[in-house]
Amino acid sequence: MVNMGVTKSSQLANTPQDFGVYMHWPFCLSKCPYCDFNSHVRRDAIDQARYVRAFGAEIAATARRIPDRTVSTIFFGGGTPSLMEPSTVGGILDEIAKRWTIAPNVEVTLEANPTSVEATRFRGFRAAGVNRVSLGVQALDDAALKELGRLHTAQEALDAIAIARSIFDRYSFDLIYARPRQTPEEWSAELKRAIAEAAEHLSLYQLTIEPETPFFQLHRAGKLPTPDDDTARELYDVTQEVCLQAGLPTYEISNHARPGAECRHNLIYWRGHEYAGIGPGAHGRLNIGGARYATETEKRPETWLMRVESLGHGLIVDEKLMPGEQADEYLMMGLRTSEGISPQRYEMLAGRPLNPARISNLQDEGAVATTADGRLRVTLAGFPLLDAVVADLAA
Repeated sequence: MVNMGVTKSSQLANTPQDFGVYMHWPFCLSKCPYCDFNSHVRRDAIDQARYVRAFGAEIAATARRIPDRTVSTIFFGGGTPSLMEPSTVGGILDEIAKRWTIAPNVEVTLEANPTSVEATRFRGFRAAGVNRVSLGVQALDDAALKELGRLHTAQEALDAIAIARSIFDRYSFDLIYARPRQTPEEWSAELKRAIAEAAEHLSLYQLTIEPETPFFQLHRAGKLPTPDDDTARELYDVTQEVCLQAGLPTYEISNHARPGAECRHNLIYWRGHEYAGIGPGAHGRLNIGGARYATETEKRPETWLMRVESLGHGLIVDEKLMPGEQADEYLMMGLRTSEGISPQRYEMLAGRPLNPARISNLQDEGAVATTADGRLRVTLAGFPLLDAVVADLAA
C-alpha cells in the first residue's frame, strides 16, 4: 500500500449518506479570462429580493420531489456570492429551512472574492448563518493577479483573509498554479506564504486552458506561454511536498486540509451522495423512488428567473441515470479523493466488478493502491494521470 500521507480512508468514507444544497449566484464584477463557469457581469443593479423569491420557489419545487431530507451542507457558489447582501443570504437560508430539516452541525459555505470583502458584510453573512467562507485569492503576486484578470492585489487578499480569520472559525482560499512563466522555486515560496495564512484548508488548482475563454484564444495564438509537461509535473510535486510537510495533506486531487477540516459539501459530490442544485445553471443529483436523477437548470440568469416565475422551477435537464452511468460517475468522482472508492459499491451500481487484471496492472505501475479496508484509490504518483486511470478501469 502506498503511503499518501492522508487521513485514513475509514475516517472519511464510512459516514452516513449526507444531503447537500448547492445555491448558484451567477453574477460577478468582471469575467476572468480563464473562467468558463456560469458567471455573468451586469451593469444594472440586481433585484436581489426578486431572486430570493425565485430561489425560494425552486427550493419548494425540489422539496416536493425529495421531502423529509436533513440538510448536512449548504454551499453558495458562483459567480461571486459575496456580492449578495447578507439579507439575501439569510432569506435563502430561511427558505431552505422552511422545506427541509437543518442538521445541528450544518456546514454553510459562501464563496467570496477579496474585491467584494469588507468587515461589515462578512459579519452580516456570519449573522445570517454562514459558518465557512472560501476566498478566491488565486495568487499572492500582483503581476500574476493582473495577468489572471483579478481586481484585487496580494495585500488586499491578505487583508480579506485576516477579516475571514477574525469572524469565521472555518475558512479556505484558492490559488492557481502552473501559471505562465511560473517556476517551481517561485511557486514553493508563494505556497509557503499561503500556508502561513491558512488555518485548515487550501484549494490549489493547476491552470487549465478552457475552450471559449480569452486565455484559450491567447494560448492558441502563442501569446500565453504555459509550463511544459515536465515543469507542470514538478509544480505538482512541489505542491504535494510542501502541503504534506505543513500538515495539509491531499484529500482530493486539488484540495488539501488538516485531518477533519475537509469541505464536507464537496465530499458529497465526490462520494456520490445526494444534492439539490438551485439557481441559474446549477446541477443536482436526486434520489427518488430508488432511482437517481441528474438535474440541471437554465444557465442564463434572466431566462432562469422568468422560467421559475412562470413554471415554479428552472429545470431544463431532469434525466434518470442508468446503473452504468451511476457507476461511471462514482468511479470518476470517487477516484479524485485520497479515500478512493468501494469496489463493492461500484459492482452494486454497475452490475459487474472492476476488472482485477486492470487493477493489478495499475498497481504494478504505481498508479493505484488498495487500502487496508479494501478500498481502491489513486496514489499521489497516479493523480497526474487520473483521466487515463479512470478510463482504463471503466473500460
